[in-house]
Amino acid sequence: MAVAVARLEANARKVSVEVLNACLADEIALGLALKQAHWTLKGANFIAVHELIDEVHARVQEHVDVIAERVQILDGTAMGTLEAVAKGTAVEPYPTKLTKAEDHLAALTERMRAVGEKLRDGIDETDQAGDADTADVLTAASRQMDKDLWFLQSHLD
Repeated sequence: MAVAVARLEANARKVSVEVLNACLADEIALGLALKQAHWTLKGANFIAVHELIDEVHARVQEHVDVIAERVQILDGTAMGTLEAVAKGTAVEPYPTKLTKAEDHLAALTERMRAVGEKLRDGIDETDQAGDADTADVLTAASRQMDKDLWFLQSHLD
């Protein structure tokens, strides 16, 4: 066990690992949805939306890595396999028949809102359990999710 987490109560680590793994599954599922949209979208502003979605995906992947590493720091096991994500995500399945940029943006923003809510719930839950560092990891992910949601939503308004 790392010195930094040695002072955390066992229950705080347990709560944080569970919350982090749930957020990890959602972030991975969102990343896959972003890639599906990136590959299949068509329409007005194609290149701008195509590139923006790829940039958002890259930022989501950064948080996937940080969240997974935090699980490991807490002596948990990051659950990022296809099977674990499919079982653990609350993100709605992404429709594969979409092509219009606006339809993809609407589907993505809906999913990003849901992931953002889960991150904010996780912030509260881990903070209440006594793990301010995990709450901080989730706060950073939530802050970026809100900003990226704004970027995508702005194309629809």
